[in-house]
Amino acid sequence: MAHLDTLEDKSVFILREAHYQFNSLGMLWSLGKDSNVMIWLAKKAFLGRVPFPVVHLDTGREFPEVYDFRDTYTKEWELELIADECPPIEDVDASLPPDSRLAGRKSLGLSRAIERYGFQALIAGIRRDEQTVRSKERTFSPRNAYNKWDFREQPPEIWDQYSTDFPPGTHVRVHPLLHWTELDIWRYIDREGIPVPPLYFAKKGKRFRSLGEIGITLPIESEAATITDIISELEATKDPERAGRTMDYESEDTFERLRIDGYL
Repeated sequence: MAHLDTLEDKSVFILREAHYQFNSLGMLWSLGKDSNVMIWLAKKAFLGRVPFPVVHLDTGREFPEVYDFRDTYTKEWELELIADECPPIEDVDASLPPDSRLAGRKSLGLSRAIERYGFQALIAGIRRDEQTVRSKERTFSPRNAYNKWDFREQPPEIWDQYSTDFPPGTHVRVHPLLHWTELDIWRYIDREGIPVPPLYFAKKGKRFRSLGEIGITLPIESEAATITDIISELEATKDPERAGRTMDYESEDTFERLRIDGYL
């Protein structure tokens, strides 16, 4: 519990710092476990309300349970929701593998949302332990005017000292969960009673460990039907969290290409 309190305190500080530093701020809401924890932390940080819009990059290919979850908790949490449709696949780089092209719609949707709403910074729920490329991120991570990310050009973050003084035209991603692990997320969900879509819980021997779009996200074999079961399963498994994401198997450099172009 003390460990979760430490994680929570650090994330709340990051969220408050982002709100203080950036005039035009939004939060990306994928509707999965991590972004729901992020919203929960924002409500704690700002006296029960999220003081900036939440952005769902809608490809039209979410699972029905995910759309139901979005509609229910947008109202219950009194969120200001932006859910513009992502551009069609024809607009995505044709040199990407097929499933990655589908995922690339979100990169384009994100770029257009930044331009349309003038976001100076966006809060995203990524974690270092989730994927190798994400481990290179900073808590306050700059992008250039074209929304491109160069992991070699990032400010140092030593002893939790964050750089927020960026040149004009810089777009910033803020990552308040970067220091969390998948197990931390589920233990915190368990402690706080945070709702998540039902697809995370096993039915007929399968469940989703990571949520993405229909057709490029597959369930895993699992009997974990409760949060306690999921925690026990994760404590024992060595399988990667994104084992059900088909795009991760298409090409060795695909995920890095998508991340550089703005993918979450």
